[in-house]
Amino acid sequence: MSESDDFEVELPNRGDDRPGLDELDELDPDLDEGGDEDDYPEDAGEDDIDLVVALYREDGEPVALPLDLDLANDLDALIIELRRMPGDAGAVGFVSVNDEVFVIVRVRGKHVQVFSSDAAAAADWPIARDVVDFLDTEVPEDDDSYPVGDLDILADAGLPDFELEAMAEDYDEDTTTLLERIATKVSFGPAFVKALASFE
Repeated sequence: MSESDDFEVELPNRGDDRPGLDELDELDPDLDEGGDEDDYPEDAGEDDIDLVVALYREDGEPVALPLDLDLANDLDALIIELRRMPGDAGAVGFVSVNDEVFVIVRVRGKHVQVFSSDAAAAADWPIARDVVDFLDTEVPEDDDSYPVGDLDILADAGLPDFELEAMAEDYDEDTTTLLERIATKVSFGPAFVKALASFE
């Protein structure tokens, strides 16, 4: 796959087109709906957050940009930040928390796709809960671990849905390592490794 093909194929629009998502400076309060505030998990601390990285291509070249750790607790804010990226065809956000759950967010204009490696993590970490709420699905009641979201989120970039699912279900591997494998698969490996070093 050539670099010019990365992130260029249009996927079916299953993103969120509600009014307000295209505003860069204001959060859409509608995105906060979908869960009981009483059982919403507490924010992950700095020691819990492994990485928050934006991936995009600028003039065809892969860029991996470390982002503020606070974005690991707020899907709304992460979407807004990714929309600011100067990518040729949108941007992808990688988040890993406590080396037990990773989240991938892809933003192209008003088209937003999300994926979490573990639906059960929604009971423990805000970013995983935000993904479940965004997708309007339920938090598992029996701590049953399974991926949730758009498995084809990076299919056009070289990562088929079945491979992403297999990686996400490798719960014996730490999620930072899994995201490095994913970044390599979509031709961002060296750039991602460089960005990852800033979190060590």
